[in-house]
Amino acid sequence: ELGQTLEGMAQTLRDQLPSSGSGGRGWVPPGMHPDPRPPDEADVVVVGGGVVGWSVAYWLKVLEGQRRHGMKVLVVERDPMYSRASTVLSAGGIRQQFSLRENIQMSRFSASFLRDINEHLGVWNEPPIDIQFQPSGYLFLASPQNAAALEDIVQLQREEGAQVTLLSPTQLKTKFPWINTEDVAVASYGLEDEGWFDPWTLLNAFRCKATSLGVQSCSGEVRAFVTSANHMMPPAPMSARIKYVHVHMPDSLEYQPVACAIVVNAAGAWAGKLLEADGLPRALCQPPLPIQPRKRYVFTWHCPNGPGLSCPFVVDTSGAYFRRDGFAGNYLGGMSPPEEEEPDPSDLSVDQDYFQEQIWPRLARRVPAFESLRVLGSWAGYYDYNTFDQNGVLGPHPHLENLFLAAGFSGHGLQHAPAAGKAVAELVIKGRYETLDLRRLGWDRLVEGKPLEEHSVI
Repeated sequence: ELGQTLEGMAQTLRDQLPSSGSGGRGWVPPGMHPDPRPPDEADVVVVGGGVVGWSVAYWLKVLEGQRRHGMKVLVVERDPMYSRASTVLSAGGIRQQFSLRENIQMSRFSASFLRDINEHLGVWNEPPIDIQFQPSGYLFLASPQNAAALEDIVQLQREEGAQVTLLSPTQLKTKFPWINTEDVAVASYGLEDEGWFDPWTLLNAFRCKATSLGVQSCSGEVRAFVTSANHMMPPAPMSARIKYVHVHMPDSLEYQPVACAIVVNAAGAWAGKLLEADGLPRALCQPPLPIQPRKRYVFTWHCPNGPGLSCPFVVDTSGAYFRRDGFAGNYLGGMSPPEEEEPDPSDLSVDQDYFQEQIWPRLARRVPAFESLRVLGSWAGYYDYNTFDQNGVLGPHPHLENLFLAAGFSGHGLQHAPAAGKAVAELVIKGRYETLDLRRLGWDRLVEGKPLEEHSVI
């Protein structure tokens, strides 16, 4: 019934939109250079052109292709060079080792998708896609007080089909002789579908494939909306529908209103702020979307006597992490700070002292060879951090009838993008989840105050 309602609503709004033959700029056909300005209308406006947004756009075209509707999809990205984008500034990891069943399921879907990426995202007459996947696995270390919890989590992962093994300190030392097992009671190691890959390649592959399927994109920032509630008299309505999004042009005072049937909020770290934009009724946006930008540092270093090719993606008992970065003794890593020491997210500057004072001592304690490492560089990126429970928020908004959410992944958005994009597209096209049941990740838990705890946030 929900699917029929959404489909009917989308068709009704499409019928009301002005056609491209009656004064509008029309739709850019696949293969043509995209219009630098947005069109006058779109069936679906995806706000945010990171990997999650482009995944949503791709799956919308794949799923509607089976139904022959010719849906017009627009992706709006305010940072076309991706200089501040979470996707390309991430560490590029993918793992099955989560504590929430839905996260494990999304990881398994994404791993399968990436394994067959050319079947999904390959474009005719373009070179094959190589995401440079490094299948070295994740290695989680647990202290004695956390050992039982890790063992329970691994049992859940195995129930979902993940190939994860538990290692005793002796087994850990045998397999990775370079590691100091002091204070480690048990470790979990991913044997399959875990490692890291190049984030930019995946983002670009989604973007190129979606564009080839007819998705249009533009540079700009959505700063305001027009809803059906804007012209209603008191009393305040219980719900509303977004009718237009206002896309502000880069370096300009101009904005373009885009009439739309559906809006997908895939704005990442700024997804919460988007729901504070002008034109949205404040009473209908409660509770607020608890997603904030959180700055995270990534450091690179050289250590010729380090772990070498056997180095997996290691998550220490202290919260510090590191992995091999290519070859020739290069590594990268970082650590999330405690809540009370969160850095200012207003820019992407890096606090070099954070590595020297907080991360390096933890690294050197776990890997004695790292005592003599040499720092090569650093960068900072954003987590779209869900302060409520550090998990993604997916699905329809409870009061804005044609708004869908796909944000708040708190650092695991890159690896969950293929699954999350398909899930949201299924809701838009069919009105229900079909591939994975992700209803628990919806807005209801925010309203009810019932967080879904994920204990494996890095």
